[in-house]
Amino acid sequence: MNRISSYLVVAGVLVAAACTLGERKMTVAPELIDAALKGGWAASTPEWLARHTQDETMRLCTQYNNEPPKAVAATIEASARASIKYPADGKLIGDWRQGERLAQSGYGMRFTDYPARNPTGGNCYACHQLSEAEVSYGTLGPSLLGYGKIKDFTAEAIKATYEKIYNSHAVLPCSNMPRLGANGVLTPEQIRDAVALLMSRDSPVNK
Repeated sequence: MNRISSYLVVAGVLVAAACTLGERKMTVAPELIDAALKGGWAASTPEWLARHTQDETMRLCTQYNNEPPKAVAATIEASARASIKYPADGKLIGDWRQGERLAQSGYGMRFTDYPARNPTGGNCYACHQLSEAEVSYGTLGPSLLGYGKIKDFTAEAIKATYEKIYNSHAVLPCSNMPRLGANGVLTPEQIRDAVALLMSRDSPVNK
């Protein structure tokens, strides 16, 4: 099966899964969806094929449909907290201007971005409103306007913000937010620039 055919199969599977016939909902076995997805990437490199294998966190979140029982949620949270790495110099807030560039950039980790020519971005505006001046932003995540002011710019809030960006499951198990640090999307230095965008008094987020 070639890649285009595989995409069509996946599209058909997803449409069928969403359809209803009277009161009866159509369902598709998860293994059929997995097979269709993997078929489209059969000729990919091992690095790309590895993306089809869920780690333990994702396996548990899938198993419980992102609503794990308390004991499982505690396990996920503990694992996430253990994954967090901090900048070598201990500083958790960087340059908000670099953070804004990071938030605007969706570069990185797509097949068109290999070999890498630019730093990977955070693509934060895809899910969040961060500045009143920006008219293009997503709403999957909450608006972050005034984030630093709401948190009173405290050292505790800065640390919590860093940890949430690094691995969101440390704050909310089975969060929709990407694990930007734990998955190697952003470096600790990039993350503290993102923290600065949220927590600096002169950042456009807090104007």
